[in-house]
Amino acid sequence: MALSSDHGCVNVGGGEVANFAAYAFAPATIVTPLGALSVLISAVMSSYLLGECLNLLGKLGCTLSVLGSTVMVIHAPEEQEVTTLAEMTQKLQDPGFIAYISLLLVGCLVLIFFLSPRYGYTNILIYLAICSLLGAFSVSSVKGLGIAVKGLMSGQPVYKDPLPWILIPILIVAVVTQVNYLNKSLDIFNTSLVFPIYYVLFTSVVIATSLILFKEWVSMSAVDGIGAVCGFLIIILGVFMLHAFKDLNLSFQNLQHQLHIRTPLPPLRFSKKEDKITLMDNMEIEPVDSKPKVFVIYS
Repeated sequence: MALSSDHGCVNVGGGEVANFAAYAFAPATIVTPLGALSVLISAVMSSYLLGECLNLLGKLGCTLSVLGSTVMVIHAPEEQEVTTLAEMTQKLQDPGFIAYISLLLVGCLVLIFFLSPRYGYTNILIYLAICSLLGAFSVSSVKGLGIAVKGLMSGQPVYKDPLPWILIPILIVAVVTQVNYLNKSLDIFNTSLVFPIYYVLFTSVVIATSLILFKEWVSMSAVDGIGAVCGFLIIILGVFMLHAFKDLNLSFQNLQHQLHIRTPLPPLRFSKKEDKITLMDNMEIEPVDSKPKVFVIYS
């Protein structure tokens, strides 16, 4: 059991490292929605390896997740090329991004210190909102650290730049806090509700952060914008169907059985000439007492 637990930790850790690497080398607008594929792969692997039943709605949710991810990739915006830490610093110092990230920070502090102690155990959105809002800090830090790693691999003295040393503690605090509140949410609420809601909130915040930080919306056409939004909504629907109805015993055979309803016979209709005769034949006439009734009158 300890060995399998160690292997599980290694696999989860490796998956998170690969996820952060994807954020460092690809636009967050593409990476985050494609995280739905990890949900799909987990569902399929658990069905084949652990014997868990993937019902009809779960299979439909997997199909919708793949379809939505494909639409998102086709219509994803082109990220502005940022290759140096100086350019990344300039992006982070943009007044619009500073106002946006400050608003998220105030929201996180209000949720953590005021709303979480009072309503965290009864409202599923409190803990998940904290995790989602902190995603803006973790993803932005990963983007900057990814540029630093690429510069270090090319021989640049990136360790002399103060930006990586600022982003590292921000990333650590954000990730640790996210994991803490996500575990609290999983301990209290149903997993089938936690993961879809968390995915929707986290993905929305990360996409908004990427659009504001890298100005990706500037290069998007109206068709790409509508296509990206539609793809994201399809992914949300697929993830929700995969998680919310996973315990429902619904298969194609059961659906056929439920829909197999006997068709009632149509009412009999007669012509006008046959109406009286048919009605008289079908009437049940009570037998009449043949004995005459005698009435006695007393004077």
